[in-house]
Amino acid sequence: MTSKKVWQLYLSGEIHTNWREEIENMCKLKNLPIICNSPNTIHEDSDDCGVNILGQEQDKFWHDHKGASINAIRNSTLIKNSDIIVVKFGEQYRQWNAAFDAGIAKALDKSIITLHDDKLNHALKEINQAASASCRSVEQVVKILSYLINGELESKSLNVAE
Repeated sequence: MTSKKVWQLYLSGEIHTNWREEIENMCKLKNLPIICNSPNTIHEDSDDCGVNILGQEQDKFWHDHKGASINAIRNSTLIKNSDIIVVKFGEQYRQWNAAFDAGIAKALDKSIITLHDDKLNHALKEINQAASASCRSVEQVVKILSYLINGELESKSLNVAE
């Protein structure tokens, strides 16, 4: 049975690869009714939105504070309005903001799917414990989304004992 609901996803985390576009494209290929939102992934705009809108700051702390405050409005609103949060952790940088997004999502009782390499299992054990699923590939994320939306497995294993 196919759901008529349009699912709201919030794609949080690592901004240096195209994982968001991969998820969106794979979902489109499967005709999954989803809308993807995310934090601002243009690093300079995210960092400088506060001073560009509210005025320059001499102290870098207040420069960052203004931007973080404005971004928090966007991010918390999108998380609140989402059905599922996908949080991607990458190797290159530590995504403290993504961990914070996962905490907000957990506090709001949102479903969380983490996405990261096995190398980060130990570092992310608490976040993985709070998540409903922990994936190692975008393909796994999309298979979960397909199952949640359509209520059917895409393919059944041939090795299942009858």
